[in-house]
This record gives sequence, C-alpha cells and structure tokens, in this order.
Amino acid sequence: MYTDQIVLGLVTSNHLVGINTLMDDPVLSNVVPIAKRITKKIGDPGAEEVLSMKPDVVIVSDWTQAEKIQSMRDLGLKVVSVKSPETIQDAKEAVSQVAAAIGELEKGKQLIGMMDKKLAEIREKTSKIKPEQRKNIVLLSLMTAYGGAGCAYDDACREANVVNGIAAAGLKTGQQLTKEMLIKINPDIMLMPVYNDRGNYDTQAFIDSYLKDPSLRTVKAINDKQLIYPREQFIYNCSQDIVYCVQEIARVAYGEEFNFPDNARLTVTEEKNE
Repeated sequence: MYTDQIVLGLVTSNHLVGINTLMDDPVLSNVVPIAKRITKKIGDPGAEEVLSMKPDVVIVSDWTQAEKIQSMRDLGLKVVSVKSPETIQDAKEAVSQVAAAIGELEKGKQLIGMMDKKLAEIREKTSKIKPEQRKNIVLLSLMTAYGGAGCAYDDACREANVVNGIAAAGLKTGQQLTKEMLIKINPDIMLMPVYNDRGNYDTQAFIDSYLKDPSLRTVKAINDKQLIYPREQFIYNCSQDIVYCVQEIARVAYGEEFNFPDNARLTVTEEKNE
C-alpha cells in the first residue's frame, strides 16, 4: 500500500493502471475516495496479469519474491523494488526512489519538503512535553509481533515524544508481546486494534481475550479505561503520510491540540481526496 500512496502523492490517480486491493478499505487507507477511481484492484498478481495491464513501470516491495520480479522482467517489464520503510528516513528514501522511477524527481523533493515541514510543526508542540509527562503507550496489534524496536511505528513514537512501551521493555519488532510482558510494561495507554478484514475477522474476540483476562486487571491502561481505538490508516502508514502516524500517536497521547481530519494526506497534486 505504501508505494501506491507515494505514487498518489506525486501524480493523479489516472496514472495508475492498478492499485492494491486494500486501498479502498477505510480502516486501512487514508485515500479511499481516490482509490475508488482506479478500477483495477490487485492483490498478488502473476507476471502475465501485470503484463496485461500494460504498465510503463511496475513498483514492488522488497519482500516480493525474486522469481516473480524476474518473470516480469523476462516479459520486458521495468520493475523497481522499493524497501519497506522501517524508519521515517526510509519513507523519505522510498519517496525519492518512486519519484525517480516515474520521472518525477522534483515532485519527490517537494513531497519530502512537505514531510519535513509537517514533522517540524509536530515537533514544535511535542518538544514542550517534559520527560515526566511522556505517556507510556502499547500498541495492541493483530500482528502480535509488531510494534517493538526497529519498525516505523517505533520511530514515529520517538517523533511523537511518547514512550513506546514495547521497545522500552527490550522487545524488537518480530518478537511476540506476551501478556506477562504487558503486565510488566504497565502502559498508560493501550492502542486497540480496529482492522477486521472487512468483517471476516472477529477483532472483538481478540480484544476480549485481554480485557476479560483477570490477570490483566492491574494494568494501568485497562484499569483507567485508557483504551484508545486509533485511526489505523495512519498508525500503519509507511508512505509520506507516516508524518500523520506521528501526529495520530501524539493526538491519542496528548489531546486535541494534535487533531487532524480523517482524509489528511500529503500530495503535490491538486486531486481532491473526497
């Protein structure tokens, strides 16, 4: 999704012949109105299907199978592999790489400039928060091994001037957050999962496995009812809009001073996201 979001920050939707199938899911995407303008939705298409769309360039993530990339190249397609961002700096580099791939280097520089401006605005406010006022936050994700040190969310927590409880406890992303560790972290705030695979997954049952567990009643966030359901279209965003991941974390931690609209996005185009 992050590469589609980057492309849509650089050019209008009519330049995309195919878009990720999740991009019109309002839980995961902050560009639903724009995504709906692109007819072809794709998940994990084969090389022949990609060829049938007649793209000038194919942008893939670095975790795409090497065999699939080679198959597309064997068919004469130009394929660009973009690293999945683990930091905000990685997201900026992804913007630069995508911009170069589609021949929009100057627009890429403009978009990165917009990222820097937004981050500076957020930093000006969060820098006033004293160390003893910093909130300790735990992301309770359906991806139960996500959220520790070494992921984009962790970097966003630093920018938002909150304590990422998972990372502070010594867990790296890829390591499971156990209930025992949650008790030890004892967060001020828990960010609860929202995604439900368009109704196909019982997210509430997952949440109840924590909230109805007697052993977790002493956890501060649960006891104080500081259970917040964030806008996941920003929390898991690794495009240029990772800056809104930072702002969303700051919003849930420090209040309305950090409010922003549901359809917020950074773009150098004039295409309306409504």
